[in-house]
Amino acid sequence: MATILVVDDELGIRDLLFEILNDEGHQVELAENAAQARSARANARPDLVLLDIWMPDTDGVTLLKEWAGAGLLNMPVIMMSGHATIDTAVEATRIGALAFLEKPITLQKLLKAVDQGLARKPAASAKPTMAGVVVSPAPSLQAVSIVQATLPAALQAQQHFDLSGPLREARDCFEKAYFEFHLAQEGGSMTRVAEKTGLERTHLYRKLKQLGVDLSRSKRSGQS
Repeated sequence: MATILVVDDELGIRDLLFEILNDEGHQVELAENAAQARSARANARPDLVLLDIWMPDTDGVTLLKEWAGAGLLNMPVIMMSGHATIDTAVEATRIGALAFLEKPITLQKLLKAVDQGLARKPAASAKPTMAGVVVSPAPSLQAVSIVQATLPAALQAQQHFDLSGPLREARDCFEKAYFEFHLAQEGGSMTRVAEKTGLERTHLYRKLKQLGVDLSRSKRSGQS
């Protein structure tokens, strides 16, 4: 697959994009500022760059101008920001950025932009893309008995629902079992689990971390 450089000063964004793109089979390099981005671009020679606009030392638009002026803009660059204006997005695409993604970035918009970026030259014209976020409702507690009945034996033996405790604890216990079930069913594929459960994958990653679901174990189970 491709080598993708993610440049963002927010650790949570870098980790999230790493997990999503790595799960898609890409080699992901990370940089938290312009200095690291310059080094990573020179050493990793990425096929595509996801570049945040607002960074503490050198902002993304300035770095984009630097690369363009030095003749180094030989890879597609997709700009990202949660606070940029339309004028900023237009300026970035005029300089040479392929597209613009507004934070929070949805899974569909991210993967579509990445696929388009990898298929096109950086000089190709593209209008800024504004992405929103869709949050789907959590699973219902009423489905506990149904999920328990369909859990694989290995998972079923580990699940114990204490319905006499606080509602939140019971709901968290169920949701953990619910997602572990679907991860096991789908061989650890986050893409298929997101589609099956009706959640945006960005929201799904946060949910699994919050519930303490062991993703590495799910992936190992899917490979066995």
